[in-house]
Amino acid sequence: MHIPPYDNRNIPLFDAHNRPVPLTYFNIVKLKQGEAFEYQVPGYETCIVPATGSVDVDVEGAAFDGIGERGTDVWDGEPEGVYVPSGGKAQMVCLTDTAEVFVSGAQFTQTLDPFAVRKDEIDKVQYGSDDTKTHRKIKHILGQKQSGRVGRLLVSELFTVGAGGWSGFPSHKHDTDRLPGETRHEEIYNFRFKPNNGFGMQLLQAEDGKTGEAFHIVDASTFAITKGYHPCVAAPGYEMYYFTVLGGQSQRPLVQHFQAEHAYQVETIPGIKDMIAKFK
Repeated sequence: MHIPPYDNRNIPLFDAHNRPVPLTYFNIVKLKQGEAFEYQVPGYETCIVPATGSVDVDVEGAAFDGIGERGTDVWDGEPEGVYVPSGGKAQMVCLTDTAEVFVSGAQFTQTLDPFAVRKDEIDKVQYGSDDTKTHRKIKHILGQKQSGRVGRLLVSELFTVGAGGWSGFPSHKHDTDRLPGETRHEEIYNFRFKPNNGFGMQLLQAEDGKTGEAFHIVDASTFAITKGYHPCVAAPGYEMYYFTVLGGQSQRPLVQHFQAEHAYQVETIPGIKDMIAKFK
């Protein structure tokens, strides 16, 4: 499901118990200096990540000051975030001239402790190559390092390295709980391009052997993965970023199922197995 860019006025793009991806939650909050935004999502743990700007965050009286340091865009520095326990009341206050903040979430009923993820705690992995057209970098905000402190939510930022190239390849899916071969994880992306007039394509193939669909994605496009194989590609000459939200149905670690006719390419892409192992 593709949602083209629009002013959502701080109203969730995918709210609690939404269709088509009820395991996940996603909002984009835009604030000016001194403005505050408060939210609470019963039954969902969430994560606050400034795309740009800086905010003070309060979670049920626990204060996390100066979250976020990026200026002009998502390429301008490292991400930071705050984990908000399921149903927790959170407030953010904008410290900079403006701030754009991603709020992601996943269904989870247990109440854990809030915490901040500072830039030196981000877990980075780079894999692929220019030759295979798969060169990219991932910055895990809620990833393997936060195992045991988070319920079902995985939050990452993914960057193409260089201009143009494929991501999410070999084609894979995670829409069925059938361990040990696959988990059901619903997924939401928000794309950015550099320069911001860039574009790409998000592919979605729901069934093996049948022709899928291609969606024209642009700067600030949001895409929800309902089911199926879902690689994406950036046009030559443009860098691509996407904020990634994953919510697991039965567990936090992600188990991908690679499309049979393309799965052999896992062996041809440098570092991809290390990348796969980080989504836990």
